[in-house]
Amino acid sequence: MAKNKNVIYIAISLVVFIVLAFLYSTPVFTGKQLFQHDIVQYRGGAKELLDYRADTGKETYWSDSMFGGMPTYQMGSQFKGDVIKKIDSYLNFLPRPVNYLFLLFAGFFFLGMVAVRNWKYALLGATFFGLSTYFYIIIAAGHNGKVNTIEYFAPLLAGIVLVYIRKSYIWGFIVTTLFMGLQIAANHPQMTYYLFIALGFLFLSELIRAIQKKIPMKHFLISSGIIAAACVIGVGMNSQRIMANSEYVKETVRGKQILNNESHTSGKSGMDKESMLMWSYGQLETLNLFIPRLMGGGSQEPEAKEIMNRVQELVQENVSSQAEMDRISKGFSGVTYWGDQPGTSGPAYQGAIVCFLAVLGFFFGWKKYRYWVLGASILTILLAWGSNFMPLSDFFIDFVPFYNKFRAPSSILVVVELLFPLIAIIGLYRFFTDEKLTEEYKKKVLLYVSGGTLGLLLILLLFGKSLLGFATANEKTYFPPFLLDFLVDERYKLFKIDAIKAFIYVAITAAALFFALKQKLSQNVALIIIGAVSLFDLWTVNKRYLNDDNYVDKIFAENPFQTESSDLLAEKVAGNPNLESILANVQVNKTLETIAEKDKTHYRIFNNILGTFSETNTSYFKSSIGGYHAVKLRRYDDVINEYFQVMDSVKVPNILNLLNAKYWVAGGPEQPQAVPNPRANGNAWLVSDLQFVNTPNEEIKAIGVINSKKTAVIAASDKAYFNNKPVQADSTAYINLTRYQPNELEFKSQSKTPQLAVFSEIYYPHGWKMFVDEKEVPYIKADYLLRAVHVPAGTHNIRMVFEPEVIEKGKWISLLCFGLFIVLSALGIFWMNKNKKKEQQHTEPA
Repeated sequence: MAKNKNVIYIAISLVVFIVLAFLYSTPVFTGKQLFQHDIVQYRGGAKELLDYRADTGKETYWSDSMFGGMPTYQMGSQFKGDVIKKIDSYLNFLPRPVNYLFLLFAGFFFLGMVAVRNWKYALLGATFFGLSTYFYIIIAAGHNGKVNTIEYFAPLLAGIVLVYIRKSYIWGFIVTTLFMGLQIAANHPQMTYYLFIALGFLFLSELIRAIQKKIPMKHFLISSGIIAAACVIGVGMNSQRIMANSEYVKETVRGKQILNNESHTSGKSGMDKESMLMWSYGQLETLNLFIPRLMGGGSQEPEAKEIMNRVQELVQENVSSQAEMDRISKGFSGVTYWGDQPGTSGPAYQGAIVCFLAVLGFFFGWKKYRYWVLGASILTILLAWGSNFMPLSDFFIDFVPFYNKFRAPSSILVVVELLFPLIAIIGLYRFFTDEKLTEEYKKKVLLYVSGGTLGLLLILLLFGKSLLGFATANEKTYFPPFLLDFLVDERYKLFKIDAIKAFIYVAITAAALFFALKQKLSQNVALIIIGAVSLFDLWTVNKRYLNDDNYVDKIFAENPFQTESSDLLAEKVAGNPNLESILANVQVNKTLETIAEKDKTHYRIFNNILGTFSETNTSYFKSSIGGYHAVKLRRYDDVINEYFQVMDSVKVPNILNLLNAKYWVAGGPEQPQAVPNPRANGNAWLVSDLQFVNTPNEEIKAIGVINSKKTAVIAASDKAYFNNKPVQADSTAYINLTRYQPNELEFKSQSKTPQLAVFSEIYYPHGWKMFVDEKEVPYIKADYLLRAVHVPAGTHNIRMVFEPEVIEKGKWISLLCFGLFIVLSALGIFWMNKNKKKEQQHTEPA
């Protein structure tokens, strides 16, 4: 009976999560969709991939849409036999973002049930975790892969806890394997990496407990073996994805450096430290886990517009010289945010109540949880400081494997956002149910922690201006007193409101716990009060960053690259800042569409209006010189840094010719101009003049000054390629593109002498095969980033095709691992049921 009752409560909890998710996302009822910046960029960059899939029913793993061409592994490519990804899509069956919110709630509820075995505390913890502000900020931005990965944090941890702490080996294996597979399928390795830093503390905690003989060493070894096997199989189910990305990442900005200069060392792996640590949390800024606007919240809070209007009025009233205007402009960054990061969409707010209860949890929680949770939380907070705590950051960058592959250390706070709700509900559960904790101990801890927390808030409220400053060093340097004083006052007001709220929320929570301790309130009433206040707190803060303004009509969400302006479009856009870019870019989009319709041959466009390397409008209509992607190929990124940071009027056109930029889009957003580039090299060309260079630095410098139509720059290491392969000039020689698909190109060449064919196609050493008259031949890199092949005299058909072997190999490994998971799970359940029957048979005679 009790078991059936528990099932009913669990079912009700799941319904509550669906209701909460829909209530937060009410615009989905009217058919509106989220308008997410990164998804808009994805739609542009992935257009060629999506069109190819729709037209052929097949998948291309290479696309020419961005950065001259790159693999599609990080652009939404699909893999045959990818069963685990299908399971992920079934779990995300609800409309976006309802699906994300529901799975965040439900995943933590499962963890709560495993940790405390009580649906009330699991339900409370699910709201603590599922309403973490950071998740709503990344949903608004369109970081769907990131939030999709975080969905599976809690259930994966639940599976590991089932094995280590609950000693449920079979169910623990099944849960761990399944959610490890789903975690990897969500395809955000950085988030998974950070989670495993935390899980390392759980492993160490269990090892120490085994050494101290608090648990049998045999259990620890068996558990560790089961978890290791589960993780390996879970990873194995994603073999295609992992093998392809592992091959790809070596050639990207996350792989080895190629050039030697001030910020790069040849052969060194990973990004440079400045790029990695750019978004580092300030040490004091960490307190915005507890007070959202401790440092102003986000760079563009809802009040920012009003504050900025007043700033402009003050400047007009008080500034009389251009020199003073220039000085003031040097100090400006974000109006509302004044922390250590270059800018931010919002704080990693965990909730005043959650943080307060987490501190209590470190006193009340079971030792088997609290020490590893505390250790993991402290380390991840210190790592989030990044450049503000260089000894630790340097150590991890230099000595901890793969850490230097990831940027924005502030995002590691997702670990705290998982662990604080966990230790909070464990502490609450013991506070209310564990008789080993004396009333005197509970009262003492509650008094000290609540007194200390409320005292800290009072100090910040009374002395906040002197302690927090409310201005950046830049602002203090460049702003005149009238402007600085105004900004400090406005920011202090924002902080004060949130700090007072935090004081009230913590006081209510402390009072509820105190009255429950004195038996003036029942446990259930106390939990309802805590849950309701916390829900109100997090809900209202989250609505600052993800609200009804983030939803737009379906037509704009699915086609944000509008090419016709109209009164209806202007009416829809009016008042919605998320849609302003659609209206602003209409003329540019129309120009791009016109180019693509008039000239259907294969070429690239250089868009110099929208920010070449931070937009995908161009890619939506035609192949682009630029694009928007965090994992660009290293060689292409080197060329961007070498030539496009400073626009040299001779060298940049040389590079654009090399990259077959047949059209440039110049001018302004209102009156864009399509400028034909008759000097573009075309899709391929034949050369007989070879310039050998000794280093990559010499190679990249040379391509900006040579006549690339006649001369190819070749690395000295490829000199052996030309043994028995002479090249000679022929003024009548030609090579033309005869067929184009993103993953297969065909050319026809004719020459009286042997030539080197250089293709305006990006060199990538994995998966591309070159055929001359259907005979596979080796090819080399030319001009630092292009492909080239030796072509004998005569008429020849040349074909290059992208057939990465890792895809086929990975498919079979993925299917094998999934099959192994099913077989082992079935055997485990069979064995478990068999043992249950044996136990029942032994019990019945007794």
